Amino acid sequence: MSTPVPRPRLSVVFDLDGTLVDSEPNYFEAGLRLLAAHGVTGFTWQDHESYVGISTRETLALLRERYGIGAPVDALLADLDRHYLELARASTRVYPEMRRFVERLHGAGVPMAVASGSSRAAIDAILTGTGLGELVPVRVSADEVAHGKPAPDVFLAAARLLGADPADCVVLEDAAPGALAAHAAGMRCVAVPYVAAQADDPAFGTADLLFRGGQAEFTARAAYDWLADLVQTS
Repeated sequence: MSTPVPRPRLSVVFDLDGTLVDSEPNYFEAGLRLLAAHGVTGFTWQDHESYVGISTRETLALLRERYGIGAPVDALLADLDRHYLELARASTRVYPEMRRFVERLHGAGVPMAVASGSSRAAIDAILTGTGLGELVPVRVSADEVAHGKPAPDVFLAAARLLGADPADCVVLEDAAPGALAAHAAGMRCVAVPYVAAQADDPAFGTADLLFRGGQAEFTARAAYDWLADLVQTS
């Protein structure tokens, strides 16, 4: 039987997209709709994967430059959010083992937050729609800080809201920029690569625990037991 995680200092900060929920297909479809409205075709899933882990605003700025789109980033963000929220509200899948992990942490009284590159509206809609909102009430969007990942701003903001020292926070991340952001924030990182083939990215080398096979390898029990050992030895 697993040793319960005591409460004294440990806090857990989750990335959202690709970590807690499989939202990337919805973002890809929303992006296709947005780009098509500006006459852009041929954007592939492989193209989309290259932007995984970067904030939505920064992704749109890069796409705007890449395709010569004239609309301002704020207008593009509003349109993308509209498309995305339509899809997200219809269907967003929580990774089953991640749900079990969140429920187990909640039961042990471990403070949790979500720190995501998505907009606040998207974060709130997904957490409410999936039933995770009551378990993880603290959340921060990259839109609310000066710099998105790989800068540490969003994770540091989450720590402040939790009243936690960054050194006592553990981040769960699926993307290389997020792993770098956790390291820059002085936080431990559990990495669960969304694209398992990217597990050898040097950024994931900064992680304290790496599930090389991504969500197919991640289990709530393994992650929880690792946290329990971490607390006992700290």
